[in-house]
Amino acid sequence: MLVSALVLLVAVAAVRLSSRTGLPSLLIYLGIGLAIGQDGLGVEFDNAELTQVLGYAALVVILAEGGLSTTWREIRPVMPAAAVLATVGVGISVAVTAAGAHYLVGLEWRFALIMGAVVSSTDAAAVFSVLRKVPLPRRLAGRVEAESGFNDPPVVILVVAFSTTGQPDPWYLMLGNILLQLTIGVAVGVLVGRLGEWGLRQVALPASGLYPIAVMALCVLAYAGGALAQGSGFLATYICGIVLGNAKLPHRPATRGFADGMAWIAQIGLFVLLGLLATPSKLLDDFGAALVIAVVLTLVARPVSLVLSLLPFRLPWRELALMSWAGLRGAVPIILATIPMANPGRDSERIFNIVFVLVVVLTLIQAPTLPWVARKLGLGKDAGTTELEIESAPLERLRGHLISVTIPEGSRMHGVEVAELRLPKGAAVTLVVRDGSSFVPTPTTALRHGDELLVVATDAVRDAAERRLMAVGRGGKLAGWLGTAGSSALHRH
Repeated sequence: MLVSALVLLVAVAAVRLSSRTGLPSLLIYLGIGLAIGQDGLGVEFDNAELTQVLGYAALVVILAEGGLSTTWREIRPVMPAAAVLATVGVGISVAVTAAGAHYLVGLEWRFALIMGAVVSSTDAAAVFSVLRKVPLPRRLAGRVEAESGFNDPPVVILVVAFSTTGQPDPWYLMLGNILLQLTIGVAVGVLVGRLGEWGLRQVALPASGLYPIAVMALCVLAYAGGALAQGSGFLATYICGIVLGNAKLPHRPATRGFADGMAWIAQIGLFVLLGLLATPSKLLDDFGAALVIAVVLTLVARPVSLVLSLLPFRLPWRELALMSWAGLRGAVPIILATIPMANPGRDSERIFNIVFVLVVVLTLIQAPTLPWVARKLGLGKDAGTTELEIESAPLERLRGHLISVTIPEGSRMHGVEVAELRLPKGAAVTLVVRDGSSFVPTPTTALRHGDELLVVATDAVRDAAERRLMAVGRGGKLAGWLGTAGSSALHRH
């Protein structure tokens, strides 16, 4: 417990170093694992099966947090492209990377195909932790984030199929299995998410801290349900998180904060564990092979798979170039590299070493240079209005709700007077917190950036009040009545 607590504190402090230096925090966590491993402080750990189990558990938490923090309005337009990337794109990437591993590195075809499948999955942990700190256009970041949530099932199926000692199934059977697992995963994720949304809105829990626990438990339930139904548990978790994250649930900001903390713990534990499993003295032997495969993957396989699979969507070449560079690798490829280690041998251990070095090298190169590449391509962050942060808490006995609203920088609610909010009858702004002090507003009180509002609403108008607040936050005082239009929409009543 002492060692675990010290490692956790060092990892938390390392986030500060990461933000100052631009070095991705996941590399620092891998470095901590290497430092306390058998070539460092001497902690011996070589249990690949335990790493795989714990890695899957950590990925469930990371995917759940990714789904909970994803806005459906932003991700909905990119879902078709992400689905094609997760299937057709993965297949093309596997074929191209396997050819490079066979002809340039000398791996046998079976192990070359395993290598291609292992590294062809973009990593949710790396994508969620890096892309959300980089000023990229939301449509591009959303497309890559959705791809990272969708492409785990196909590569898991391919890695398991290629790792079997017998003859793998024909390609059409593997393709059918992939599509079936994706379909089951989506269905289970939507079902658990919708049932969970309905249940949480019907039951008023006695403590606000129980809502985040219930939401995370539902995401884990989605994974288990999807896996038991012979579908993709990872995809079920991600979809369930999206459904719950966009539902009108009580204490949504608190839930997202709790999920964010859980995801940090999962990332820290996962990457430290992967660092412990690696042996630095053996990594150098496969350093050259890892660089060759990294070049093939980044400069050939990834661009070719994007161009061919997204051809029907007619995306601009600059967006394709940025998506190609933003295809980050992280924990998922390293965890998948432990699957062949179930059959110990030199080649299986070599795959793990190559993948480990490849992930470290690509993360060191790609993540810090993403903002520079975006600027060179002329793709800055989309200009737009910052969304309000709204939290609703039920008042069961009073048949009402307390709605907490935070006005961020960029919100068009700045300068709007309380009366100009035109909240529906049954809702009212009862308190404003500004610069550390609170006061009861008058109808002529002008709201400012940084204000926190306490709005009381009855059950009947709670949803209408939230929609009106969001509309004013986006469009200002002239936003459409109870609508979500921008500033061009006029008041219709």
